[in-house]
Amino acid sequence: MSQYEAFAEIYDEWSQHMTDDVAYYVDLAREADGPIVELAVGNGRVAIPVARETGRKIIGIDLSPAMLAQARERTHAEGVDLELREGDMRDLALAEPAGLIYSPARSLLHLPNWQDRRRVFERVAAALKPGGRFAWNAFVFDPLIAGRLSGEVQQHAENSRIWQRVDYDPTESRIDITVWLDRPGEGERKLSLWWVSLAEWEGLTDVAGLDVEALYGDFDRRPFDKESREFVWVTRKPT
Repeated sequence: MSQYEAFAEIYDEWSQHMTDDVAYYVDLAREADGPIVELAVGNGRVAIPVARETGRKIIGIDLSPAMLAQARERTHAEGVDLELREGDMRDLALAEPAGLIYSPARSLLHLPNWQDRRRVFERVAAALKPGGRFAWNAFVFDPLIAGRLSGEVQQHAENSRIWQRVDYDPTESRIDITVWLDRPGEGERKLSLWWVSLAEWEGLTDVAGLDVEALYGDFDRRPFDKESREFVWVTRKPT
């Protein structure tokens, strides 16, 4: 079962600070030649504006029925062309090769091990047309920040009803997020992320036979450097 089944009812508040990625993925979609696919589409936070701004059909894939239910309601309300499929990105298969496959919101960090990540990358590469792109973003792990925050209960954002505790497990390369609504102890929800290093991302790209087109340090396309706290990748299937 998807970790996001329990998060669906609070996801809008949880993600309200995430806005910078939308315009970035809209721009990539405008440049796509062929079908467009979003992996871990959730409630359509990114896919719906991509479809609206580009006038293109977006295929959205997600494991969570609750999140997909929200996406269907919003798709109908917005009148956009969004084809929603319940499924596992590790089993990605398309009838027609895609021009763009993207995965926003650090969604690839829910894959717990190299085998799962490699399978996704290989499935994506097989599903792309020659010259098609695979794009995603993920946080740059900082052990100093993780160690400082580990075990501390704090508000998710200023004036937010959401409280959270982040627990850092260096032996598993994992961050566990426990979330409560209104106050700690109320309606507990849990979420886990497994971080991935620069070398691992490069390795996954290589074994899948993709070429790195760009690595940015943020959605404004600034260069990636030692100060960057976000990986923003664009890869391409060779022609």
